[in-house]
Amino acid sequence: MPEQPTVALPVIGSGPPAPPRRRRFAHTLTARAVLVTCAVALVSVLVTALVAVPLAVRGAERRDQEALAAQARLAAEVLRVRAARQRDNAGDRLIRQLRQQQIEVYLVRAGQADHAGLPPQVVKRVAAGRDFSGRRLVGGERALVEGRALPGGDAVVLARPTRNGPWRQVLLSLWLPMLAGLAAGVAAGLLLARRLARPIRTAATAAARLRAGDRAVRVPVEPPDEVADLAYALNGLAAALATSEGRQREFLLSVSHELRTPLTAIRGYAEALADGVIEAEAVPATGRTVLAESEHLDRLVSDLLALARLEAADFPLEPGPVDLTRLAADAARTWSDRCAAVGVPFRVEAPDGPVPAYTDPGRIRQVVDGLLENALRVVPPGAPVVLAVRAAGADPAAGGFVEVRDGGPGFTDDDLAVAFERGALHQRYRGVRKVGSGLGLALAAGLVRRLGGEITAGHAPEGGAAFTVRLPGDPYLTRTSA
Repeated sequence: MPEQPTVALPVIGSGPPAPPRRRRFAHTLTARAVLVTCAVALVSVLVTALVAVPLAVRGAERRDQEALAAQARLAAEVLRVRAARQRDNAGDRLIRQLRQQQIEVYLVRAGQADHAGLPPQVVKRVAAGRDFSGRRLVGGERALVEGRALPGGDAVVLARPTRNGPWRQVLLSLWLPMLAGLAAGVAAGLLLARRLARPIRTAATAAARLRAGDRAVRVPVEPPDEVADLAYALNGLAAALATSEGRQREFLLSVSHELRTPLTAIRGYAEALADGVIEAEAVPATGRTVLAESEHLDRLVSDLLALARLEAADFPLEPGPVDLTRLAADAARTWSDRCAAVGVPFRVEAPDGPVPAYTDPGRIRQVVDGLLENALRVVPPGAPVVLAVRAAGADPAAGGFVEVRDGGPGFTDDDLAVAFERGALHQRYRGVRKVGSGLGLALAAGLVRRLGGEITAGHAPEGGAAFTVRLPGDPYLTRTSA
């Protein structure tokens, strides 16, 4: 036989380092933290101003209204003097004093104000003998108005324009707290950004080393909790990558060995045929050997392609209503003869009635055939192989279970934990018991997941392994029962 060729394995996860990116300050965490804190400080100042200024202005206006009301009461008392001469002299002095204080005085006699500007509603009210207190437009300007009725249908009304002083004074004084808020925002933003950016830069450096293939990198775990969670996640990712790549290397080594074995046999027999060293009567046996090895190679390549296609979004599936009892009966017609040929009892356990499920009949039969193929490969003559079907519940829409059990050597608990990982059991039992390509269980698990079901591995009562597939129920039955 020719010497087996060696296969060079690529280094997984390695690659050229990413080119450094030019950083612009406006896009950095520091700039954004400063911007956010400054915005928060400005918003706080503005919100405080929006709440406090109206309260202050209303308080000032209330005090002005109370002062104007007191002056209106004084004016009414003066103008109530009975002697007309005394009333006129005192009234004139009072009116001059009030106007010096920018308070307009209106005298109402016979339902008419002595000069224009006073709203008719106010005139009508005080002329009717009722006092007035409030704000109105007087002479086109908003003003505080206090009216007091006098005997005989007369009245006196005082009006003072509302002052804009409080608003102007408060608004002009806002620049100082706004400036202080900006300064505090810049300082707080710089401190916050420095505290947050340091672990992020550390994590970015670790991620770059991971990308370059350094699986030993670890990030220090430090508070706050979010930074600690990031460190734990990166450290877990590094550990998972190291484990995954180790398994991938083992898988590639296993697959390359499986590929070399039939290729070496085919090449050796082909060279022997080409050199004419095989006698004529041995040619048919040689052809059968080459055919068997090529079929082994074809199955291995088909499994690899199926595994690769499982992750594709366009993986073809045609789900529909399936009777699992009938599926088991169809499988029994094929596998009972194959098992009998090697002295292995084959048994089907199924209820009398149908077990409805919703799945792809071709794909689930592929899963069942793969599990039975694995069982028949390891079970010794005389030990049973069982195909069992049962409903998942009393409701016909609950789905069902398909189970393949055998009386073979079975698996340990550690084996069951990695049963559906590619090549894991193949690597453990190669040279110990008959093994396949190491892809069958991984392919079955992938198909079941794509079908919306679950697959588990366990110990069979027959002494070997048990693989249980749960399939979803028919949604049409769910709608009908509802």
